[in-house]
Amino acid sequence: MRHRDETVDSSRLTAVPKAEFWREDSLPFLESRRACRTVSCYKPHAHDAVSIGAVDEGHSIFTGASDGPVLLTAKSLVVIPAYRVHACNPVEGRWSYQMLHVDRRWLAESLPELAAAADRPARPARVITETGRYAAFCRLNEVLFSATAPREKEELLVTVLGDILTAPAHLIAGSATGGSGRTIAPILERLRASTMQVSLGDLAVDTGLSRFQLVRRFRAATGLPPIAWQINERVIAARSRLRAGDDLAEVANDLGFADQSHFHRVFKSHTGVTPGEYRAGITR
Repeated sequence: MRHRDETVDSSRLTAVPKAEFWREDSLPFLESRRACRTVSCYKPHAHDAVSIGAVDEGHSIFTGASDGPVLLTAKSLVVIPAYRVHACNPVEGRWSYQMLHVDRRWLAESLPELAAAADRPARPARVITETGRYAAFCRLNEVLFSATAPREKEELLVTVLGDILTAPAHLIAGSATGGSGRTIAPILERLRASTMQVSLGDLAVDTGLSRFQLVRRFRAATGLPPIAWQINERVIAARSRLRAGDDLAEVANDLGFADQSHFHRVFKSHTGVTPGEYRAGITR
């Protein structure tokens, strides 16, 4: 089953700001998004997948680099490693973009010789400005959103991913170093498991660190401070639940959001769409 509104007139893409999602049960390791003339801005966040973004129109600022923001121009691609904290926001006015999320486990199994380039947050993001590869990515996304057979989609995906992951690129080092992992490992597990509102003070007591030391070490390892990291993990879990069609109220309650309004605000600040819009697969 394909989760997309087939009644949408594609000719309106250039006239109406819209986000459109593609998902397919037979290709569960993929999700794609097209956003046209949007003004959406995003908080720093991370995905549990390898992400490839394409700027179609306008300019975007990529944040999350150790040496400062990076300008992304039209017809450029950016490859973002799994769990790499980042944000892409328009410079001014509206912009159009595409974003493909590829499950990192599938990538490791299907393209093991290439997966190492983007399978962990310490890897650099890659900016590609070669227009031929941008065109190939656009073609791939067109095919994904079409009625093409799943096996043909997967074959094209492997070909295009191979080209993109081996392309000459400007490498962007991350702000997270990956250090302090042993110190924060118990905190990661506690934050993943808890649906309660854990305080920074409680975490500091558990580790024997001051609040300042805790935040500094946690950010060095993950790119986010502890509470922001927990919220990001909840958004990742919510995306998975919503893709499965779960009830919005149940998702909000199960994942520890204060209420649906809180869930709505947090989810939109990370994804640019509301939980209901994401589950439906299309917005106008």
